Amino acid sequence: MRGWQQSSGHPTADPVVPDRLRRRLTVAFVLVAGVSAGLLAGGSYTLLRQARFDASVQQAAADARYRLVLAAQFVPLTAERRSELLNSFEGSGRHVVLVDGGTYPSNPGYAPSLGGRLRATVAAGQLGYERAAPQARPRLLVVGGRVPGSTAELYVVTVEDEIAVELDQLRTALLAGWVLVVLLAAAVGHTLARRTLDPVGRASRAARALTEGLLATRLPVRGRDEFSVWAASFNEMAEALQTKIEALSRAQARERRFTADVAHELRTPVTALVAAASLLREHLDQLPADTRRAGELLVTDVVRLRRLVEDLMEISRLDAGREPLAVTTVDASALLRSILRARGWTERVAVDAARVDLRTDPRRLERVLGNLLANAVEHGGGEVRVGARRAGADVVFDITDEGPGIPAEHLPWLFDRFYKVDPARCGPGSGLGLAIARENARLLGGRLSVDSEPGGGTLFRLALPTAGPPDTTVGEPRADWPGGAP
Repeated sequence: MRGWQQSSGHPTADPVVPDRLRRRLTVAFVLVAGVSAGLLAGGSYTLLRQARFDASVQQAAADARYRLVLAAQFVPLTAERRSELLNSFEGSGRHVVLVDGGTYPSNPGYAPSLGGRLRATVAAGQLGYERAAPQARPRLLVVGGRVPGSTAELYVVTVEDEIAVELDQLRTALLAGWVLVVLLAAAVGHTLARRTLDPVGRASRAARALTEGLLATRLPVRGRDEFSVWAASFNEMAEALQTKIEALSRAQARERRFTADVAHELRTPVTALVAAASLLREHLDQLPADTRRAGELLVTDVVRLRRLVEDLMEISRLDAGREPLAVTTVDASALLRSILRARGWTERVAVDAARVDLRTDPRRLERVLGNLLANAVEHGGGEVRVGARRAGADVVFDITDEGPGIPAEHLPWLFDRFYKVDPARCGPGSGLGLAIARENARLLGGRLSVDSEPGGGTLFRLALPTAGPPDTTVGEPRADWPGGAP
């Protein structure tokens, strides 16, 4: 026997949460818009910044060439003429640094240190420039060259604070624009995602409603887009499903009415046949040997026919819902032993159960356990064991045998009416025993399961609530039921 795993219920699908997909679409929309706007803003800022600085260099270079021509008028640069040159440039609003043996700034407040590369470029007779560090204030651009007709070097200082302010303002405006684009993208993305996924949400709710049995559920069809085509197809499917299920329900109702009618019509003639068969069985010994065997077969078949009619009558009453419960306190161990004594199985079935009390209908519980035990004794084989134990809020009955087992492909249909693992098998059963057991177990609020494999025996498990089935009619204890309330 393979290990048994008790299931706590039917598997259910995870609930659909449209908000998750809506959030993902919104985030994706925001990311695309944010990255695109960020790249555009960053690229624009970089290009504009470079263009402004290039224009500033070109303007400063042109101005430096002009200043060098003016400085040539002060050659030779004596101390007095050097002072006049510096005062002249400073008076015209241009800050310069003159290098002629020493370094002479026109304004000490605008006297940046001159880099080696700039000095080397100017010393080679070329025009060169460099900028002060970005964090330096004021921000200075230095363009220098050699004074014509002299070895002196003149460096013209341009203040770029205005350009830096303009670029900072531009950067702030682009950043604010990027934030605005992201917020607008979030709003637009959320709106689009909601409008796009609303049909998906409606379809999900409609599908869930169909699974819950609301067959009249339909989706609204608006427009001619893909969702409208989908909704129309869904409605066609739901319509076909509803028609098919209603047809199957009517066919099942006709089948149940037919079963009830047949059982009712057979009841009277079968009763007469049973009476005649009983009389015949009492006189079998008086029959000739060649007719005695036919008489025995007739009696046996009449008994089987009576059981079949009784089973049909019971399952018809179960289908009609005309089976009230009489719930009392039952000792499961005493009930099991009573069933075995009544059916003569005391020597064939081992009981492994101490006193376990539960609230249930003893007649129906006896019917379930009797059918399960009969199935194990007649079709199982080997040692048959039955046990009862408490498991949380339930009382669990286990019926096991060491027979040939049941192939896995037959297990889902084992509790169906008239289903037989071996269709050619002939036996005393009607083919309704396990179906009746399952219906009675359901009526008692319990769960009936089976676990088996070829060569490993079979295990039937019945789990009943200790507190009793829900919505039951409580009856008076009966003295003829073992384990009834004292």
